[in-house]
Amino acid sequence: MTPDSTPDTPAVACTGLCYSFGDTRAVDGLDLSVGEGEVFGLLGPNGAGKTTAIRCITTLLPVPAGMVRVFGHDTGKDRMAVRRLLGYVPQQLSADSGLTGRENVELFARVFDVPRRERAARVAEALEVVDLADAADRLAGTYSGGMVRRLELAQALVSAPRLLILDEPTIGLDPIARTGVWDQINAVRAATGMTVLVTTHYMDEADQHCDRVGLMHRGRIRALGTPTELRRGLAERQGADALPTLEDVFRDVAGSGLDDQSGGFRDVRSTRRTANRVG
Repeated sequence: MTPDSTPDTPAVACTGLCYSFGDTRAVDGLDLSVGEGEVFGLLGPNGAGKTTAIRCITTLLPVPAGMVRVFGHDTGKDRMAVRRLLGYVPQQLSADSGLTGRENVELFARVFDVPRRERAARVAEALEVVDLADAADRLAGTYSGGMVRRLELAQALVSAPRLLILDEPTIGLDPIARTGVWDQINAVRAATGMTVLVTTHYMDEADQHCDRVGLMHRGRIRALGTPTELRRGLAERQGADALPTLEDVFRDVAGSGLDDQSGGFRDVRSTRRTANRVG
């Protein structure tokens, strides 16, 4: 427990979070609370503000004091304390194909200031957890897409984070590889009680693995609850006999997703590059 936290302190608390790029308001008064130990899915169309919000939470984008807290630490005042609590797998690939799996994880161990005397054991443990021990000394460039994503998960886990943040962790993977990545995430969470905050466009993943989801559109949370609660709520509003899917809820909140708010050329290019590199 941190000096600023109590047993009821949320893992993540955003209060009126705003962030703009020039005249474009990417996040517009976001209020969000993620409980310690839960898997929370942040869903929404491209351009909804999900990745910007994630970057604010991870301190990669600066925000004023009072807008974001991680386990009680204010990201505007104590960025380094927040970073020590985090593991982060970005949407863009972070593994170096010219290094072995072990060397990639060792690099992150140094970046996250894992003590030198513990480093080798922590690296080996992280690789074992994601089932890459046997491939640890192969170049990452020889890994399959699913192995690359599991390697990035090991990179994020080597610092033993209390909060794991995953931005589209299974983008571009086939269904078997997607299942494998989630198996590893769930195993680590079950063993450590770690909190997980994930963004994904795969509604089946959110429905199956997330305790709660927040549907984000135009910079704000528009619907919040467990997947079942959101599906039942839509059924009641529509007077439907059959329970709709989470994808139906997504469409109800976000519309077609084809308007001018759904991301630009750079977003599409970045997503495709990531998908091509892990495919």
